[in-house]
Amino acid sequence: MDQFHLMNVFVAVAEEQGFAAASRRLNISPPAVTRAVSALEEKLGIKLLTRTTRHVRTTDAGQRYLQDAQRILQELERANESAIGINSEPKGHLSVTAPVLFGQKYVMPSIAEYLNNYPETEVDAVFLDRVVNLMEEGFDVGIRIGHLPDSNMHAKRVGTVRMHWLASSQYLEKSGIPQFPEDLKQHSIIMTNSSSMVQDWKFDFEGKQQNLRLKPRLTVSTNQSAINAAKLHLGIIHTLSYQVEDELNHGELKTVLENYEPPAMPVHIVHREGRHASSKIRSFIDILAKTLNKNKTIN
Repeated sequence: MDQFHLMNVFVAVAEEQGFAAASRRLNISPPAVTRAVSALEEKLGIKLLTRTTRHVRTTDAGQRYLQDAQRILQELERANESAIGINSEPKGHLSVTAPVLFGQKYVMPSIAEYLNNYPETEVDAVFLDRVVNLMEEGFDVGIRIGHLPDSNMHAKRVGTVRMHWLASSQYLEKSGIPQFPEDLKQHSIIMTNSSSMVQDWKFDFEGKQQNLRLKPRLTVSTNQSAINAAKLHLGIIHTLSYQVEDELNHGELKTVLENYEPPAMPVHIVHREGRHASSKIRSFIDILAKTLNKNKTIN
């Protein structure tokens, strides 16, 4: 069998973590998937996958081969697109990642537009409240909030967001409005453990930054849970402006300590490819950037 075909099947099994799922993704029979993986393992003389009744996982050698195979197949796809022409119709699989609430509110509409515009594409969207390494985790496009570290990623700035401290009017009427960051030590604090902003809250006043370590009364696993808890009058939260757009507009939450908010943070679309990015990536970035540039919440 053709080695590109064998690699493609193996990558599908490894990414889907199952033979049946890979069969559905590739639209070939389960026995054909099994034969292809077995043929590749025999050709290489190594075991690429471990199989149990419930899971399929890559071996150490399989994980290394998976990374190389993904890169080779991407290069093959780019070569095909180059031969067809730079303006070829986008097609194929696109993987996208973003923070959870940002992805749900602002990225999903762009994904829907992209899929409707280009019927031969498919998208894998993974929304996580942690920094994702696009290269290591195999994503084509991601959203980064905050200043970018030096890397080999390509980036397009699409806006800014701010950090807010918020609580419900009922909580503030009961517990008082903090006037200075130190006042927060006398308040009920709600934190999320899904981000790097746990415990240390950063404040800015007259150009000087200070950190304040606070002990939360309530710790939750997601930003939305923290927002919901604040709406239930349980305390003060520390969150990004876009995450509470609706709550601010509807008066469910109010900001405090506005004079101590740190400077706005940039929002970037990041991707692994430069100006010769494949048409599927370029087209998605164009749609996403247009959508985000129109959004007043992040501009």
